[in-house]
Amino acid sequence: MTDFSPIPLPTLINRLFRELDARKSGFGLPSWKFARSAAGRDFSTSIFGRTAATPFGPAAGPHTQLAQNIVLGWLAGGRVIELKTVQILDHLDIARPCIDMETVGFNIEWSQELTLEQSLEEYVKASMLIAMLKAEGIAPDLGDTVIDMSAGYDLAGIRSDKVQTFLRGMKDAGVVIERLRGQIPAAYARFRDLAYDPCISDTITVSTFHGCPPEEIEAIAAHLLQEVGLDVVVKLNPTLLGKDGLNAILHDRLGYTALKVPDSTFAKDAKWPQVTAMVERLGTLADRLGRGFGVKFSNTLLVENHRHFFPAGTPEMYLSGPPLHVLAIALVKQFRDRFGDRYPISFSAGIDVGNFADAVALGLKPVSVCTDLLKGAGYGKGADYIADLADRMAEVGAVDIDTFTLLAFGVAEAALAGLPAATRQAATAALAAGSDLRAAAGADFAAWVSAARLLNTSIYAERVLTEARYAFAANSTGPRKTDVPLDLLDCETCGKCVSVCPNAAIFRYGLPQTAVTAATLLPGTPPTVRPGEARPIRMKQQIGICADICNQCGNCDVTCPESGAPYARKAQVFGSPEALLAAAGRDGFTVTGTGPDRTIMLRLDGAILSLHRAEGRLCIRGDGVDLSVDPADPTIVAGASERPLDLGRLLLVERIADAVSTVDAHTFLAAALN
Repeated sequence: MTDFSPIPLPTLINRLFRELDARKSGFGLPSWKFARSAAGRDFSTSIFGRTAATPFGPAAGPHTQLAQNIVLGWLAGGRVIELKTVQILDHLDIARPCIDMETVGFNIEWSQELTLEQSLEEYVKASMLIAMLKAEGIAPDLGDTVIDMSAGYDLAGIRSDKVQTFLRGMKDAGVVIERLRGQIPAAYARFRDLAYDPCISDTITVSTFHGCPPEEIEAIAAHLLQEVGLDVVVKLNPTLLGKDGLNAILHDRLGYTALKVPDSTFAKDAKWPQVTAMVERLGTLADRLGRGFGVKFSNTLLVENHRHFFPAGTPEMYLSGPPLHVLAIALVKQFRDRFGDRYPISFSAGIDVGNFADAVALGLKPVSVCTDLLKGAGYGKGADYIADLADRMAEVGAVDIDTFTLLAFGVAEAALAGLPAATRQAATAALAAGSDLRAAAGADFAAWVSAARLLNTSIYAERVLTEARYAFAANSTGPRKTDVPLDLLDCETCGKCVSVCPNAAIFRYGLPQTAVTAATLLPGTPPTVRPGEARPIRMKQQIGICADICNQCGNCDVTCPESGAPYARKAQVFGSPEALLAAAGRDGFTVTGTGPDRTIMLRLDGAILSLHRAEGRLCIRGDGVDLSVDPADPTIVAGASERPLDLGRLLLVERIADAVSTVDAHTFLAAALN
């Protein structure tokens, strides 16, 4: 397992606000990709009585585990943040790579990779950073945010002291906030007196995962409603369509014949009659308690692994993306055919800029995204979702989400059918005149919108079955690839890996285009140096990895046009000696101190070395190594080494360390040092 070393709050603050000032970007996301309000358009929605300024947000997954991920989702317009699922087993060994976005979407990661204590702190840090951004006037018109927890996967785990401590901490994080408040750097002392909300979240989505028995799901939800006092959403699985119904869509309509759902999955997952009965009971319980209850469509779909991306011996994987969208929409229709618009529905399945506004028009809330953010512009797509929603609302003259629901699919008149005659007359006149629909319908407005949601759902569910964009033929070609091997330096520097990294672990840095001296030291008394051919540096911009927060998920490998994985080939920059030492078997470096006290600590071919400058020479220390080298002429050495050393590579490491650790580099290492 790759262990995270979360970025400390002072480092996050230093980098975020320095970068905003100097580059007009936040954690690498340019400000022109920050979501913006639109004049005359109200994007807000209600989540169990809490206002969210937009219905968009990152789904529970790789985009909502670390503080900087959550902030990036917020900057992109996410105002309903669905946190990554936590559980009692918080030391998981997840195979790597674990995310395959070559075509549609597959993954084998399914729960948090931090301890519960770390998860709580990351979520508190994210909440505090968002409060700081709001205090600085970032996105002032899109301010209201709802943070939703996610937890699984069995009642015993939920009731354990560890998980209960986490839940209590999320409801009242006052102690953690006060501890972190004291860590705010002096340069940003203005943030020390902010009134941070101690309630990070009091809503939760129960992640049922695959094979969780319905009685266990119900017991978890009931416990969270009654004993913990949370509003609850239950996430449901695509297998509720049944084997025949699911395959009729996946294979016959969409053409994904290679995707096979094991029969055992249908056998273990909850069945439709069980779920409908459970929903009725939980809905009644929530009403009695005065709490909110809803459902979410949908979980990923477990399928047999027929690909060769994940480690050998991985028998199954989880499907997301375009085909899951069609399956989940079919379930939304099936659910609404049974329950009408009684229960709110959260939605996350194959959302992209082409269907986000449609999903909003169905009254789904939130409409959250994962797979699409792992492709192309990454978090930057969030602003596109909001902008497209604004355009669609403007096209039909909608001023808010409810009026957009009435007008988006042209069902406004049909949705009046069950309302009183006076309401129908007034609303019809308002439609014709383009006047205030809410005022025209008066007390019947909510019922009108509710009827429109059901009609929109039926129309949209039929439409997506026939849209070519969801079919196999439209999703069978991966990103461009070349046969050029990826190297430490001088790739295409296209930045695709930077955009798709959910953790903001991949970054660009500038490197002087001066050739690197090549020389190999051979051990002996005295050691000898064999000169080599100097290596040119061709590109002004290079790619580096913040190793502390890179979990080697593999997503950068998929998107990189060259042959190789950036997470494995590019410079691995650690934020501290502790993080470097903890990552056994992973070569890389860190920097401590500044000016004359600066030391570079690195692991090279498994051996730990330190580099520092003294009297113009590069001093190299380590087990069996005590050398000084003239950087201008590395054939001039003094000291001893018991093993061969690539001096050219050490000189290159020093140059890269200089480039990524200066205050204007805007990396996490630079923010930690300066």
